Amino acid sequence: MKKTQAHPEQHGFTLLELLVVVAIIGMLAALVGPRVFGHVSKSEITTAKAQIESFSRALDAYRLDVGSYPDAAQGLQALRTAPAGLKRWNGPYLLKDIPVDPWGHAYQYRKPGTRGEYDILSLGRDGVPGGSGDDADIIAP
Repeated sequence: MKKTQAHPEQHGFTLLELLVVVAIIGMLAALVGPRVFGHVSKSEITTAKAQIESFSRALDAYRLDVGSYPDAAQGLQALRTAPAGLKRWNGPYLLKDIPVDPWGHAYQYRKPGTRGEYDILSLGRDGVPGGSGDDADIIAP
């Protein structure tokens, strides 16, 4: 018959071993973190471009029905609710409410635009005109 011990030998990690593991994890986070956050900013820019493109398509449908793009005072909201006095409005041209850009700022609609009949733009991360990198304005093509 085999004899069992009342307290089997226990093994664990020493404080030094735990500190080494924590240091390794910290170094990995320092190397990988900036790359992950770089992808996040790219996805925000891609999202803003996709939303602006969606607004452009809805504005084109609005123009086909009404005969012109909404003026600056009507703005993008004319895609959701009929402006007063329009008989040929056949909307809503967007299924959901007008979203804010990925940074929480309202999209800007200008008519006349500097690039065409209208401009739709996001002011970027900083929310002010101009800028570069993540702060650069995103304008409809």
